[in-house]
Amino acid sequence: MTKLSAWLVAGVVQAGLVLPALAADIELRLAHVTSESSPIQAAALEYARRVSERTNGAVEISVFAGAQLGSNAEVYEQVNLGAPIIQIADPGYLSDYAPDFGVLAGPYLMSDPNDFSKLLESDLYAGMKDKVRESGNFEVLTMNWLYGARHIISNRPVKDMNSTDGLAIRVPPNTMWIETFKAMGADGIQIAWSEVYTGLSSGVVDAAEAPLSAIVGAKLYENAKHISLTGHFNAFIGPIMNAELFASYPENVQAALIEESVAAGEFMTKMVMESDGEYRDQLEAEGVAFHEDVDIAGFQAATTSVYEQFPGWTPGLYDQVRAILDK
Repeated sequence: MTKLSAWLVAGVVQAGLVLPALAADIELRLAHVTSESSPIQAAALEYARRVSERTNGAVEISVFAGAQLGSNAEVYEQVNLGAPIIQIADPGYLSDYAPDFGVLAGPYLMSDPNDFSKLLESDLYAGMKDKVRESGNFEVLTMNWLYGARHIISNRPVKDMNSTDGLAIRVPPNTMWIETFKAMGADGIQIAWSEVYTGLSSGVVDAAEAPLSAIVGAKLYENAKHISLTGHFNAFIGPIMNAELFASYPENVQAALIEESVAAGEFMTKMVMESDGEYRDQLEAEGVAFHEDVDIAGFQAATTSVYEQFPGWTPGLYDQVRAILDK
């Protein structure tokens, strides 16, 4: 009897049910593009540990950092085709498969990240999950992993719309980022995250944007010495996997994968909210200058138009989101 079979039998006996035992254990790979020193890595390892413990080792998750399994776009495709991979996903990327998901990654969506839980508990979000399951074959396990406020790191201060004019900034290949920085007056250059370091060092881009943890993990401070606290995105991410593969697992396994992903998200969120000060100290020790005198109101006003650039969204989507967040 395999570990999974034994675990299932124990659950079946307790529940008084009869379920078929599986013939083999489940092995999954978890992929992300950030470094092994990032909060994502810590949360991924916590997730793998919790799932293994909960299933008595029947479900094992191996974690691959630093784009070892490919770029974000490449791994999305692997997951879509049925590979046994858990991908750390961003709502902006998921919008390529279910457009409404993109609104969750919009600029200046919320001032308090704790408000995001209102969206995750809403019928609106449940409908988004259904759509991305149907159109992209993705099962969203959770989206409560706080990645943190994203700021601009550049070779000159970025304080207002005048200083973003013509700024060549790295953006990932998804529409929300492209439209946001277009609205801010910058020139978005699409580069994979693994190539941002060389992009800054070679002058292909003047700037990049990311949470402080990712800036530290990728050592971007070696090639740019100014961080402007724009806070343009307050990013939440989370694990997804192939929906058909997920549906093939017994309910015990499905519950473990979902519930422990939520617990890992709570772990990461707490870690991120407590560690930004430490990352700032580390960056300042590396000679990075922080700029807090940023015209946030000006950037907010400029990016309001971004929410009008998605004709594929359900009509009135942004207003629905605002109504939930403003309760």
